Amino acid sequence: MSQYLSKYKKRLSTIAFGLISVSAMTGCTTPSSAPDFEQITVYTAVEADQLKRYQWELRKAHPELKVKWVRDSTGVITAKLLAEQKNPQADVVMGLALTSLLVMEKNNLLQPYRPQNVEQLKTEFYSQKQTPTWAGMTAWESAVCVNSIELQKKNLPIPQTWQDLTKPIYKDLIVMPNPASSGTGYLDVTAWMQIFGEKQAWQYMQALDKNISQYVHSGSKPCKMAAQGEAVIGISFGYPGFKLKSRGAPLEIVYPKEGLGWEMEASAIVKGTKKLSSAQKFMDWTVSQAANEAYARNFSMVAHQQVKSLNPDFPKNLSQKLVKNDFYWAAEQREKILKQWSERFEK
Repeated sequence: MSQYLSKYKKRLSTIAFGLISVSAMTGCTTPSSAPDFEQITVYTAVEADQLKRYQWELRKAHPELKVKWVRDSTGVITAKLLAEQKNPQADVVMGLALTSLLVMEKNNLLQPYRPQNVEQLKTEFYSQKQTPTWAGMTAWESAVCVNSIELQKKNLPIPQTWQDLTKPIYKDLIVMPNPASSGTGYLDVTAWMQIFGEKQAWQYMQALDKNISQYVHSGSKPCKMAAQGEAVIGISFGYPGFKLKSRGAPLEIVYPKEGLGWEMEASAIVKGTKKLSSAQKFMDWTVSQAANEAYARNFSMVAHQQVKSLNPDFPKNLSQKLVKNDFYWAAEQREKILKQWSERFEK
């Protein structure tokens, strides 16, 4: 894990500035002259446009809670939490990849707590320990965003499978998230291992690397780059693709036929928080039906049993396309896989 932390040392030093920027943007900071407010710090990897909606819903439900938000990619937030474990700066983690939270759980960095009405979530969406250590929010799935106009200019077919992406015709046309910093990138790598087998997955990634023009630090950025014509093909996830397409971007959203990697966004209380009661109140809200209805505007799958996706773009049979994901295996192997991936593909 030391290499993993070292890799982001410079990036982590910029988060203090990012905190000021996010706080100013959202108006969520509270003057010290307002003692009646409960102030907590929440680290999150939720997409910025989604976070605005959740902030509004939270303020509506709990106006007494004032939140200092620290937002960055999954890898950066994970590294920051691990680096701060002896002196925690966050009270709650919201919307982090479950595989990252399970790394924290293994290191005894999560505060057990059973949120009110957590039993209303699907069983697989919350910790099954006697006192849960985390609760899920949503799940997101890998997808390929293809700029159909740019591909047509090159007289190339739209790829339909993961294997198609390794064909020489797509050389230098593909952008992918770096799995060390992006939860989406990591779910792709672990999905390929579960689809093809570990040895064959590394061979697949070696072939894919020949067609990759850039590895980026965000799971949504490859799709945004494809929408803007900065890339032709972006390995990403479904939500940004459908959103950009609805705004007129010339995108085709492809779900590769071999199966889709997927990951869960989850939340937890950071062990050592001095704001435990407020953190518990925040966790109660994250599992509420109202919060899940907000999540459902963006995702095909949410945790609450009574809430269905409100986004008509996702295919009805999406759940059938998902690989059987072993989250605990993915968390256990995380450091090993990322070290090997970096040695092979980061130049």
